[in-house]
Amino acid sequence: MNAEIIARDLLKIQAVFFRPDEPFTWASGIKSPVYCDNRLTLTAPEVRNDVENGLAALVREYYPEAEVLMGTSTAGIAHAAIVGHLLNLPMGYVRSGAKDHGRKNQIEGRLEPGQKVVVVEDLISTGGSVIEVVNVLREAGAEVLGVVSIFTYGMRKGLDRLAEARVENHSLCSFDVIARVAAEENYIRPEDVRRLLAFRDDPSDESWIGGEK
Repeated sequence: MNAEIIARDLLKIQAVFFRPDEPFTWASGIKSPVYCDNRLTLTAPEVRNDVENGLAALVREYYPEAEVLMGTSTAGIAHAAIVGHLLNLPMGYVRSGAKDHGRKNQIEGRLEPGQKVVVVEDLISTGGSVIEVVNVLREAGAEVLGVVSIFTYGMRKGLDRLAEARVENHSLCSFDVIARVAAEENYIRPEDVRRLLAFRDDPSDESWIGGEK
């Protein structure tokens, strides 16, 4: 699936929404010109078809030996289920923590030691949450082939953390592509692209705020 098609899809349904002049505030306190909610893809059938077929194509291309798909909790669960259906592969998901009742599972679904797993995630930013999922799967004896995701910021911190953890990720769309398409489609001004990429390069540096008007 072409990254520009996915970018237009995400912009159209405001799953990725840019507001460089009125930044959002993350829980960490960092000001951000972008808001991401890829769960909205699930309620837009045409976009959902593009996303799920695109994720399935990534698995086929990069991880043809995959035996199980594992979604991240909670955003990746539905995508893992749909892609698993398209590829006729079993799926499960990894909780953010072990249950405190029943069998106290953290991994839901059957996973045998040595099975080749692909993790399905919706969004990669700093990489922390998906690395935790990969570590849980590795501790359970899985061979994690890599990650497929809808969107990645391409932040240096995230890229470095993924590399250090030996986690490979393939995304349908990147921050750079969606910023460029947003300008082409008049969601933002062309001069805002530089500001957006400055945020991507260093989210803690707020010098991009109040930039070119």
